[in-house]
Amino acid sequence: MPLSGKRILLGVSGSIAAYKAAFLVRLLVKAGADVRVVMTASAKEFITPLTLATLSKNPVLSEFTTADGTGTWNNHVELGLWADAMLVAPASAHTLARCVQGLADDLLSAVYLSARCPVFFAPAMDLDMYQHPATAENLRRLASYGNHLIDAESGELASGLVGQGRMAEPERIVAFLEKKFSPLTPKGDFNDSGEKPPSRVRGLNFLLTAGPTQEAIDPVRFISNHSTGKMGYALAEALTKAGAAVTLVSGPVHLPQPESLTEFVAVRSAQEMFEATQARFAEADVVILSAAVADYTPAHPADRKIKKKEATFTIELAKTVDIAATLGAQKRPGQLLVGFALETDNELNNARLKLERKNLDLIVLNSLQDPGAGFGHDTNRVTLLFRSGEIRNFSLKSKRDVARDLVEAIEGLLNPEEL
Repeated sequence: MPLSGKRILLGVSGSIAAYKAAFLVRLLVKAGADVRVVMTASAKEFITPLTLATLSKNPVLSEFTTADGTGTWNNHVELGLWADAMLVAPASAHTLARCVQGLADDLLSAVYLSARCPVFFAPAMDLDMYQHPATAENLRRLASYGNHLIDAESGELASGLVGQGRMAEPERIVAFLEKKFSPLTPKGDFNDSGEKPPSRVRGLNFLLTAGPTQEAIDPVRFISNHSTGKMGYALAEALTKAGAAVTLVSGPVHLPQPESLTEFVAVRSAQEMFEATQARFAEADVVILSAAVADYTPAHPADRKIKKKEATFTIELAKTVDIAATLGAQKRPGQLLVGFALETDNELNNARLKLERKNLDLIVLNSLQDPGAGFGHDTNRVTLLFRSGEIRNFSLKSKRDVARDLVEAIEGLLNPEEL
């Protein structure tokens, strides 16, 4: 039981979903957690402190001082240090905004600012509020601070509208916490010892590309893109922690080399990335192509610096090798090939065509239309398209959390008999 003995601080804010906090506390206690509850003033209009105190077997706090007139301080700093995890559920639009801005004039937000533990937010609000750009930006910023977001679910809302905004069900929230307090393992039955089996990626050979490529115009200048390599490096970290043997082929980035790699190969151009990947492809069980490889390269790069003379200047470009398509044509039975697609329009259709055309098993779609997704951010919002036709949508998350989601998706595709 991953939550057994864990100290969980539950923050309840003002939302009709506050009634679910009772079920959530009960499930956390049943999982062996020590639960304390902090409520905002508006949350008490939806559920009584007595209910949550009875279920948690601890007093419920909502003010900086006790109500008995003694002036006893409910120390928000100690509460933040006490917890192994802080969970804000439901997290209203107002509470999300307060935490983003660092406001601390109520106990819940002051505790959040004092917390040194992982913090989880389970948003709950009406459809239009959830889709508002201000809320999307607040969720992006919370994720960029290192917090964990538990996606709101779709369904009928209190207003009568139907769409995304419902707080995740308590069972799903508890499962999310359990996963965070457990080693990265696939879903499945427990073994005879009562423990989860090791991750299915353990011991497998992964070949991973990351970062941009740089295509030389002359010895001084090059053509490139805005990729930082953060997503690929987060994937390398998640895979090595799960026990995989990872070879990382990386374009030029400003990131520390991930620990525990089997091999690190630094390349610069698209041709160098192709050659390094091709040379290691046959030995890989799973290949993940997260690098942003240039589609074109200067056909005749100069061997000396080009001087500025003419009013206009033209560079002839030639197509680079399509790494994904080339490897897709060589893929053996049981070998998995995962690609990435960064799109700006017709996202799903373009990604689906790329999946089929390049013989991929899974493609990870990013859209530059989504705030906080794409190049340069510490967050990402992805959609997974599988060869089977299945599509999985995820909300904005930190790239580390996205990496864990991708590893879990790959685990579900693995067929040990074919590897």
